Amino acid sequence: MIVRNCAGGVVFCGDKVFLLKNEKGEWVLPKGVMHNGDLPNEVALKRVKEEAGIAAEIVSTVGRTNYEFFSVTRQRPVCNKIVWYIMKSPNEKFKIGEDKFIDGGFFNLEKALDITTYSQDKSLLNLSFQKFKELQVS
Repeated sequence: MIVRNCAGGVVFCGDKVFLLKNEKGEWVLPKGVMHNGDLPNEVALKRVKEEAGIAAEIVSTVGRTNYEFFSVTRQRPVCNKIVWYIMKSPNEKFKIGEDKFIDGGFFNLEKALDITTYSQDKSLLNLSFQKFKELQVS
């Protein structure tokens, strides 16, 4: 099995969170693979910028998720281990910047939870939203 370390961002603007729609029609969060020497926070910020055109700011770490899939091109199983950061955007402007994504946007939490494809991403959204709100109060 190929194990890849990744990093991503849960980007908020006020009470809305950013999601991307990939070419498979799945609503997901921006993330990317870390290469040798990359720092997770830098990769997360870079992927949010590259995939969504958002110059976000990291507010906090939020946790980790893992998932496995079979890579058709590599003919091997792959495990992605992702470090997640809560981020904030100064506005709701975005620009889809990669061919593998066909749509994106900022959504209120209820809508985001409704359209998010994977259950662990839904859990991550809930946890991130609660932590983001707590950090805004303090």
